Amino acid sequence: MEESDCSRFYSKCRDILREELIPAMGCTEPIAIALCAAKARDVLGMPPEAVEVEASGSIIKNVKSVIVPHTDHMKGIDTAAAVGIIGGKTEKMLNVLADVAPKEQELIRAFLTSIPIKTSYAKGGRVFDIIVTVKAGEHYAKVRIADYHTNIVHIEKDGEIILDKSTDTSDSDAITDRSILSVEGIWDFAMNSDIDKMKPILDPQIKYNMLISEEGLKNDYGANIGKTILAIYGDKEIKVRARAAAAAGSDARMNGCEMPVIINSGSGNQGMTVSIPVITYARELNVGEDRMYRALALSNLIAIHQKTGIGTLSAYCGAMSAGIGAGCGIAYLLGGNLDAIKHTLINALVTVSGIICDGAKASCASKIATAVEAGINGYYMYLGGNNFNPGDGIVGKDVEETIRNVGRLAREGMSDTNDTIINIMIQK
Repeated sequence: MEESDCSRFYSKCRDILREELIPAMGCTEPIAIALCAAKARDVLGMPPEAVEVEASGSIIKNVKSVIVPHTDHMKGIDTAAAVGIIGGKTEKMLNVLADVAPKEQELIRAFLTSIPIKTSYAKGGRVFDIIVTVKAGEHYAKVRIADYHTNIVHIEKDGEIILDKSTDTSDSDAITDRSILSVEGIWDFAMNSDIDKMKPILDPQIKYNMLISEEGLKNDYGANIGKTILAIYGDKEIKVRARAAAAAGSDARMNGCEMPVIINSGSGNQGMTVSIPVITYARELNVGEDRMYRALALSNLIAIHQKTGIGTLSAYCGAMSAGIGAGCGIAYLLGGNLDAIKHTLINALVTVSGIICDGAKASCASKIATAVEAGINGYYMYLGGNNFNPGDGIVGKDVEETIRNVGRLAREGMSDTNDTIINIMIQK
């Protein structure tokens, strides 16, 4: 790669990280509903007297069982819409609920009991789709978010179209092309890119995600997976502490903790999974900031690369991609080279690529612990010369073909699985 091409590639990698590593308070699917509802409220310009929320199946799946921040432990689409309307600040995007005041919290239950909120499936077959319509008298406002969590593609008020973007092109127009990524390219960027340009992007991830991990280990949240891992296996081994720390962040986040995290691939759980184990290892090994930043760049981009072919939401548990990314970052911290990273990725990917996503909830923490363990084990398999080989099941001729195979499995093969999961969850 010529120097000018290399510089452009590095710049695009940083752009991808900036786009992906953003703050969010609460699970991102209910937060997207809250953002959509808050925007509809702003457009209407008056308190709504009725609310309609249309959501795709994968949105419904990820909102059903997770606690929405600032609601006194309430769940559901109607709750997410109500808190967005009452206290959401649209300029804060996925931190839309960060500044909900105590007095506004008191109004949420009253809103839910006095204002009719109708929820239904969004028509059109898009995996990620939210449409919120608010009405007051003869006036109405409608807002649509599609494809990813902050992508407002349609706004209308009283029959006037204020914004209308084609959802077929919105992804490619709004974000940097992820297809430029490859494992070798990511490795080159992570090893050689200017650390000073990476630090402002990665510092918030280190700060926020480690804070919520500490909160999860300190207090009582959900099924307390992080604490349970430490109770079973002790805290002497770093690989145990890394798994527990990542799981504890999810324990807190899925169960009402009102602390922000830095996300990856549209998910706070994935953002924590891809970073907390790597930071835990880096601090234990005392490798210094430079090496930790490079490991984080590697782990984040490896996760994003895998998710590109899978899509934002599917029946495939995204924590697996993130845990494998973390395993690659940890492999580098332990002395692994590019060949080690490739085999770590393949070994881990084949191990956990069948784990389903059945929505955001307390059990995500357990899946995170499993994913991180698979990532770490993938590296130790490589060290022992015990790798999965081309032709073993879904293993392709190289790491890139294997990633594409898993993307196809998740995107095409698990489409019906996703519908079945949703039907089970809503008892259809």
